[in-house]
Amino acid sequence: MIKYFLYLSLSLLTLKASFAQNIDIQEDIKIDFVCELEKKILKNSEYNYQTFFANDLNEKNLDKFEIDAQQPEKLLINGLSMFLSKNIELDVKVVNKDIVLFKAFDKEKNYSESGIINRKSGELVHEITKNIKSDNFEKDISFYKCS
Repeated sequence: MIKYFLYLSLSLLTLKASFAQNIDIQEDIKIDFVCELEKKILKNSEYNYQTFFANDLNEKNLDKFEIDAQQPEKLLINGLSMFLSKNIELDVKVVNKDIVLFKAFDKEKNYSESGIINRKSGELVHEITKNIKSDNFEKDISFYKCS
């Protein structure tokens, strides 16, 4: 449990640092993953950052999660969500030998998706934020183990 919060904290710190440099693709990669959902944290009108484990949810694993990065600034994310698969203009793109970090917003900047995957451990955190401009924003944070 502490591992996940540490990982999430690290991802948020990395995300904050990356806004100073939104694009930092250090190597070309084309990787496919199969990811198993471990747990999900929900924050909405019904739940206040409540944790649900995979066996309590009726959600599928990621059968084909793809990352395609090419220097200096191409990063494509497929299989995680339709929003990211269709979005070729990610706001944040960071790729190095250890991590892949990405973030995208809709045109109104009221919806965002971000993620970070540790390429060595296979841990993936995917965060969806809805109604960003509202006091009643919603978060859906999913934790996966990928191989």
